[in-house]
Amino acid sequence: MRSIHQITGPDARDFLQGLVTNDVTKTSTGLVYAAMLTPQGKYLADFFLFEQGDILHLDVASDVASALIQRLNMYRLRADVQIIETGLHVQRGTGPAPEGALSDPRHPALGWRLYGAQQGDGGTDWDAIRTRHCIPETGIELTPDTFILEAGFERLNGVDFRKGCYVGQEIAARMKHKTELRKGLATVAIDGAAPVGTPITADGKTAGTLYTQSGNRGIAYLRFDRAEGVMQAGDATVTYPAD
Repeated sequence: MRSIHQITGPDARDFLQGLVTNDVTKTSTGLVYAAMLTPQGKYLADFFLFEQGDILHLDVASDVASALIQRLNMYRLRADVQIIETGLHVQRGTGPAPEGALSDPRHPALGWRLYGAQQGDGGTDWDAIRTRHCIPETGIELTPDTFILEAGFERLNGVDFRKGCYVGQEIAARMKHKTELRKGLATVAIDGAAPVGTPITADGKTAGTLYTQSGNRGIAYLRFDRAEGVMQAGDATVTYPAD
């Protein structure tokens, strides 16, 4: 389920621009994927921003909506901004896009999103798409311990390093300029199945955690220095790289 909110008022865009990971001005040309972070650079929520009738809207998973809106209101202070939940719903699909639909900016395989009175997902196997392209999901791969660059936000067009400061920006920028990330999400091949959150081991050492699975693929958070070749996740065998 998704919650759609209007962000209105003369200060709305400047207010969000100083808080979220992506450039809010890009909503003039399409859907924007972004996140809000803690001052320590860790994930609070991910969401989409879009314009409808020149009004800025925010599309967020219902499970994290309350905490996100509470955090936004905490930062609002004297800014002339109002945050109001709407009655809008979201449809999404991977076939021909209907009029008014917006392309999902994270990956072409994710198709389109349409905001209005209807909702639905067109029967698409979204987990199969996510595991193939390593696209994290709110509340599964994306948790309060997540650093967004380890979750692939740069690849998913969810962060802009030229837009200026935002909450948690210093940590994200520092990770960006590291020579190489030592941990992160990756697609793995899997033989068998294991519950979401099952530890992955390699030669008896912890190598990561297994999350979403679909068919013979899964998304895992890995320590890349240990994750090579065949590993174990409960009763399942995990292989990285997947191909």
